[in-house]
Amino acid sequence: MALFLCFFFFFLISYASACDRCVHQSKAAYFSKAPALSSGACGYGSLAIGFNGGHLAAGVPSLFKDGAGCGACFQIRCKNTTLCNSKGTRVILTDLNYHNKTDFVLSSRAFKAMANNGSDREILKHGILDVEYKRVPCVYKNQNLAVRVEESSQKPNYLAIQLLYQGGQTEIVSMDVAKVGSSSWNFMNRKSSAVWESSRVPGGALQFRFVVTSGYDGKWIWAKSVLPADWKTGVVYDTGVQITDIAQEGCFPCDEGNWK
Repeated sequence: MALFLCFFFFFLISYASACDRCVHQSKAAYFSKAPALSSGACGYGSLAIGFNGGHLAAGVPSLFKDGAGCGACFQIRCKNTTLCNSKGTRVILTDLNYHNKTDFVLSSRAFKAMANNGSDREILKHGILDVEYKRVPCVYKNQNLAVRVEESSQKPNYLAIQLLYQGGQTEIVSMDVAKVGSSSWNFMNRKSSAVWESSRVPGGALQFRFVVTSGYDGKWIWAKSVLPADWKTGVVYDTGVQITDIAQEGCFPCDEGNWK
């Protein structure tokens, strides 16, 4: 009983000190060529060019999270007040940053967005900047979570899909598929980053359910009718659901300073 009370008390303290947007200190560099990020480890390909006005980023493994971090949104600003504005830039994670000198490598468009007016060229000359950043919710106006059927999918049994437009501030850590109207679910495996696959796909129209984590807990989200019976590769299908949950991080003290 005493052990349980100690654990419960520790949990309450941890939860009370949690932030929804912890501020982190690091460095950021940039890619001079945009395709380097659009063709990155998340596998979004040419779709990434349309994400967030081309403000894209590669993140270190702790942010990439074996692909669960694909599509996560971050607000980043540089700490050089002479060169940079106070707002910074908002980016979407589309790639894995293999270099250990910076937490992020940004698209040049996102990198320049941190500059004061007239400082675009000067900020690019620096190459690497000291930054602070926080994770922020992704907001897709009038856009539900969607799935894209990958070209590698083969009827009748093998299906590979890519998740797009995940809102909120969460990660999808598990995914199941079933025929519409059935309670017989088959689990899907994360094939690579934002792509999930299964070789046990039933015939007919398909539904999906997801386990979404939001910090200290998680929940099921059910997309009841997503793929028609005659689903086709290369097509993006609307799930009809939106994810808006905000994750909690265990940072202490919980102080965003002048980040608003």
